[in-house]
Amino acid sequence: MNATDRTPADLLSSALATDPARPLVTFYDDATGERVELSVATFANWVAKTANLLQGDLAAGPGDRVALLLPAHWQTAVWVLACASVGVVADVGGDAAAADVVVSGPESLESARACRGERVALALRPLGGRFPQPPEGFVDYAVEVPGQGDRFAAFAVVDPGEVALVVDGREFSGVEVVERAVADAGELGLSGGGVRVLSGLSYDTWEGLSVGLFGPLASGGSVVLCRHLERLGEDAVAARVESERVSVVRR
Repeated sequence: MNATDRTPADLLSSALATDPARPLVTFYDDATGERVELSVATFANWVAKTANLLQGDLAAGPGDRVALLLPAHWQTAVWVLACASVGVVADVGGDAAAADVVVSGPESLESARACRGERVALALRPLGGRFPQPPEGFVDYAVEVPGQGDRFAAFAVVDPGEVALVVDGREFSGVEVVERAVADAGELGLSGGGVRVLSGLSYDTWEGLSVGLFGPLASGGSVVLCRHLERLGEDAVAARVESERVSVVRR
């Protein structure tokens, strides 16, 4: 990160300027066998496209609340940074009825229907695949995002002092996210760059988001993000740690 970074989006911009080719998120789904690796540049491209969808097609802006009803997944990480780019509040696991926009995975569609605003559905299929049949009343993210622009420019300046994230009922400003991410990265031993952390934690707590996204992003490291890690035996987890050159494990 740079000393001038004051929002999560700033952290991504700094990573992109420093080393765009390095891995940022390596995702495993141990229920489907999916593995996908995203460099900083590829991740940032997804964030830009998603932010353009959010700001343009969904008409979201600073102060709006986006309920993210999603598991720990590489596409969830993209949405968290897209919200930060636009300046909307990313409410992880939040109340859809109180949100301006809801973004739902396939398992939370019924809860998401409580949102009176725009609704986006993610199939969470391998390779970012679309729903075989789009859920009624929802925009299919995989259909809409590919045609969005590869560069993003916010319509309004994002205030780092405003609430950027709500997780587990606690609000964090953009500045607080950055400061806590840097502090957590130091405690985890991620400082110095290039350190890989394996996380089997969910994204519904600050710890899960910090270990599984913000800490590696702030420190020049990368995350091996594992969904359904509990399905692996200890030998398989150890083999993954070795093959992915992981230094820090949080489960």
